[in-house]
Amino acid sequence: MRTRVVALEAQTGRRERPCSSPRCLPARFISVDTSPTPAPDTARTATPRPDDPGTARTAAPPPDDPGTARTATPPPDDPGTARSGRHRTGPAGSASAASRTPSDTGGRPTVGRTSGGARRATAGRKTDDTRRAAADRSLAGNRATIRRDDTPETADTTEAADTTGPSSARRRRRTVLLLLGLTAVTSATALVLGLLSWAPDPPEPARPLTLGEGERLAAVRVTNLRDLRAGVRVTAGTGAARIELVGWVDWSRSLLYLDVGGPGAGAERGLLQKSGPVLVIRPDPAAVPTPAAPPLMPPADRWRLHRLAPGAHLAPVLDLLLDLAADRPDTTTRTAPPDGARWIARETVPAGPLDVIQAPLPTGAPAASTAIGTPSAATPAPDGQTRYWLDQDARLHKLVTRLPDAGPVTMIFNRADRPTLRPVDALGGRPGLPRALTDAEQRRLDRLPARLRAHGGATVTLTAPMGTDTNLRGAGWLSWAARTAYLAVADLGVPDRRTLLRRDAAALARADLPAADAGGGTAEAPARPPLPPPAGGWRVSRPGRDDLSVLVDAAIAAGSVGQRGAAVRVREDVTAGRTVDVIESGPADARLRYWIDRDGSLRRLELQTDAGAWAHLDLQPAVVPRLAANPRPAAPRPSAPRPSTPRPGAR
Repeated sequence: MRTRVVALEAQTGRRERPCSSPRCLPARFISVDTSPTPAPDTARTATPRPDDPGTARTAAPPPDDPGTARTATPPPDDPGTARSGRHRTGPAGSASAASRTPSDTGGRPTVGRTSGGARRATAGRKTDDTRRAAADRSLAGNRATIRRDDTPETADTTEAADTTGPSSARRRRRTVLLLLGLTAVTSATALVLGLLSWAPDPPEPARPLTLGEGERLAAVRVTNLRDLRAGVRVTAGTGAARIELVGWVDWSRSLLYLDVGGPGAGAERGLLQKSGPVLVIRPDPAAVPTPAAPPLMPPADRWRLHRLAPGAHLAPVLDLLLDLAADRPDTTTRTAPPDGARWIARETVPAGPLDVIQAPLPTGAPAASTAIGTPSAATPAPDGQTRYWLDQDARLHKLVTRLPDAGPVTMIFNRADRPTLRPVDALGGRPGLPRALTDAEQRRLDRLPARLRAHGGATVTLTAPMGTDTNLRGAGWLSWAARTAYLAVADLGVPDRRTLLRRDAAALARADLPAADAGGGTAEAPARPPLPPPAGGWRVSRPGRDDLSVLVDAAIAAGSVGQRGAAVRVREDVTAGRTVDVIESGPADARLRYWIDRDGSLRRLELQTDAGAWAHLDLQPAVVPRLAANPRPAAPRPSAPRPSTPRPGAR
């Protein structure tokens, strides 16, 4: 270890003993004296007086340095001080110049001296100057040596001081990033290796049903009835014969509301509603092949009674949808599962875990088809057996089976999609809650005939699904004062023909004419009949008992609803922007519904036809033209009596 010696020769002229430890060196002692030049005599050094001009060249020591009272201290902003932390040395002669004291003259003033004394003083001053110059040269050399010796160590120390903090932070940051990168690479490698080597657990083999699974299978139809409704999506058939259904099933009212699509939809493409045995459709041949959920509020027009052709794919599918509900569980399935009933697998869906159970269709449902050669591409049950996807609450989420004339069928149920469905008017509209009439409703019903006669008449619009092949539309007038009616009726099955219907108090007359001669219009919305009525072609008969005749006769009767107390209020409804009370009356085989507004006017008259659908006449009070009476058939001529005498030549 190098020992540094601090020389105080610049201040005191004495050599200090070297310190054994660097810690005892004051920071401001910056000079090391190693020359053999003796220090000047300190005995001649005297403290200068304040007014001595020789003290002008002596720098005042800093007041806070106890050991260097007479040592020159550089100002803080001295440019000789290095920024790197090294000690400041200053110019070569600064220490000697700053350490000059009045001792050169012995501390005595020179004013008034003799010439000899002046010469002696001058000679002594020259000797002292020469000595000090030699000492300064030696001190400068020592300083250069010390700089060369100390520079590497001081530079290293300064560089370390300058770079220790930032370099350590950068090294730590690089180390952390390297560790994170290695962790990510290791995780990715482990994941890839795990995926490549992963193999799913072998599926649980099929087994017979447990007691709990058998009870859930037996309660499927009861659960459907309890839940009332569900959304449904059905795919039936394959290839060009495939049909697709989207909509809802209401098991509580035995009601279906579906949108029919797919390449095999045919004439049924469009909207469909089915209530029990009655099926009505709203065909839309221009609809896209892929069906969508139908509107919750069904359209009011273009509905017609429809009969499915024998062997149609749609019939068994609709029957199966409605047969998936019952008011009691299948006791046979609960006590003894049927042959072939087995637990197949377990699947997990957003609704939760489902058990896949293979079992026959419930009693009363269409029998599953197991005919050889039936395509099986659309069903995961190639053996033709029915499979149920059941949750833990016996709710059916999916059904896969095979039906006669339909092929493979897949039904997917959305148990959370349960809106209230509204049947169309052809199916009777909303069911309502029948009750007895209030006093105000009974008074309006009693005054109805007189009020209708006061109105005089009304325009009439007829919508009558009379049978599976007969859907009538009509328009015309009705007069309560003359008790007559005159309508032009169109059959949707024969759009280019019209039937003119004239009804009076005595008879009913009909005439068949081309659509252009009977007022025109379309089959869905025919125009009113021509005035005056055509002269010929009328067929006169007594009023019949067909549904159309009964409906027109009830309208002409001016609201005579029979005996008091036989009517019930079904519900409240709206027609033509008016709130009405729907009141039902009449025998069970010919129920009539009167739509009476709060003013006591009749707005609609409905009749349940033999086909189970509802035909109705919409009435709008108006001034009607004078309607002539029906033509009377000519009375038959009496035949001449045969002569009682035999003809000539007769025996």
